[in-house]
Amino acid sequence: MVTETATNAKIRFGQMLEKSQQEPVLIEKSGRNYAVILSFEDYERLSKLEDSYWSKMAAKAMAEGFLGTDESARLLESLVNEKG
Repeated sequence: MVTETATNAKIRFGQMLEKSQQEPVLIEKSGRNYAVILSFEDYERLSKLEDSYWSKMAAKAMAEGFLGTDESARLLESLVNEKG
């Protein structure tokens, strides 16, 4: 991963966009990691991975007895009615 300062990235933004098509570009500001510029293809790939992960986690929760939407609503309503 290429690293650039925020100042250089501002000056050479077009070049940073081009470089991001080959590999992510880390932008540092005040000596700290601040942002990453990545290609749209990399963004889409990461988004799909994240969606897949959360889908698997939801399926696991349901298999382990996670309450669905209707069950959650009924439980919340009963708790509110108990206190009210």
